[in-house]
Amino acid sequence: MSARLFATDSVQTFDELEHRALGVAEALRERGVTPGTRVMLKAGNSAAYVTTLLALMHTGASIVLVDQQEHADETQRVLDQAGVKISLVDEDAPLVTDGAHALLYELLVAGATQTARDPELRIGPWCDLPDGLIMYSSGSTGVPKGVVKNGGRFLKNLERNAEQVGHHSRDVLMPMLPFSHQYGLSMVLIAWLVRCSLVVAPYRRVDRAVRMAGQCGVTVTDGTPSTYQSILNIVKRNPGYSAELATVRMFCSGAAPLGSTLSDDYVAQFGLPLLDSYGSTELGNLAFANPENPVGCGRALPGHELHILDDEGNRLPAGETGEIVMYCPDMMAGYLATDGSLDVAEQGWRHTGDFGYLDKDDNLFVVGRKFAVHRKGHTLYPEIIEHKVTETLCSVKVIPLPDDRRGCQLVFFVEDPLGHDTRHWRARIGEVLPEFERPDRIQVVDRFPLNRNGKPDKRRLTEVALADAELSAEPKAG
Repeated sequence: MSARLFATDSVQTFDELEHRALGVAEALRERGVTPGTRVMLKAGNSAAYVTTLLALMHTGASIVLVDQQEHADETQRVLDQAGVKISLVDEDAPLVTDGAHALLYELLVAGATQTARDPELRIGPWCDLPDGLIMYSSGSTGVPKGVVKNGGRFLKNLERNAEQVGHHSRDVLMPMLPFSHQYGLSMVLIAWLVRCSLVVAPYRRVDRAVRMAGQCGVTVTDGTPSTYQSILNIVKRNPGYSAELATVRMFCSGAAPLGSTLSDDYVAQFGLPLLDSYGSTELGNLAFANPENPVGCGRALPGHELHILDDEGNRLPAGETGEIVMYCPDMMAGYLATDGSLDVAEQGWRHTGDFGYLDKDDNLFVVGRKFAVHRKGHTLYPEIIEHKVTETLCSVKVIPLPDDRRGCQLVFFVEDPLGHDTRHWRARIGEVLPEFERPDRIQVVDRFPLNRNGKPDKRRLTEVALADAELSAEPKAG
């Protein structure tokens, strides 16, 4: 059977998908898209998203990916910084700009009436662009950074990824991830490169995604640990869902640290472990476990090298924890400068800022990253979230707490001498932050506790947040 794309509203072969993409490419050209034109794509997962993505690659556009849930003000900042000429959105991602834009379905309709000038999809010019792909990743300054990637190196990284994990043309991939980020986008394009089938699942409704897996004969799933915890909870409540995953041969996990307990639970429930992985937007996909080597995050991809260093730069032996330093042949070209140009990054060996260790067989185990937390498939930095709210609303401190289902909870402490209630602040904060950065709980205080240096005492706030969480978890009397 030829490779197919399964969506909630359509099924098409990849040949049909590419034919539609060629028509959309003509519609884009009519709208002024030429090689190197900066085009923003801000939309939810859909067959139209994949079609438009391939069409943009065919035109040689510089593709600027923005999360569908990103707040309007941040979207506008991206548009201005990147020098976007046209924005492509769906109905759930309205724009705040008067600039040129189009809805994805408009492009599909326009593309259906076009006669494509090219007989087949060609991406050579896109692969040559230094800025073929621009994705946004939170930086240490409090402002998300535009990560600029060469298209050819990005695809080479995915070829190495597919080789190590073992994807093949008979697979049916189901990524339960946003396509606008590194992990989700990787799986979409791996399916296209390997010529295997792809399922566009409603990943925010895990129960429906599981049903779709059974209907489409999914063989490989990709998701975050919190998504896999949700699947396990669904199966335990309704054992009938387990049969929907009977064709799966690999449960692949990434984007957040994976606990060994959850993987053990999958072995007990399905007879298969969760296969962990490691990567980043800047450096690409770096290390993967696979069925032949389901240990930790597996080994570094072919062509990559990995060392663990101490604070003095000395290489550490197996079992000792230090910073992960990697040689990355497929890494980003650099960051987007404030004027939209490329701030070129030094290639080769890179300090990741992540901490981990290697076992005696060179399998990587990631311990964590300072100040980073993982929630709902996103890597978040509490201090950056604080910066966003403090700059526009009020002074807040964000305390992350572990949560098996979500990845973490975010507890917001709001400093408000006027004593507005939590409903007031939840509504105001919701105006500033995208859904995935909003608080799980809010506590309003007259003023923050201070440490001996006169700074807000986050240790004390963490104690309060933990005590409140424990109190909330206690069974009610009677």
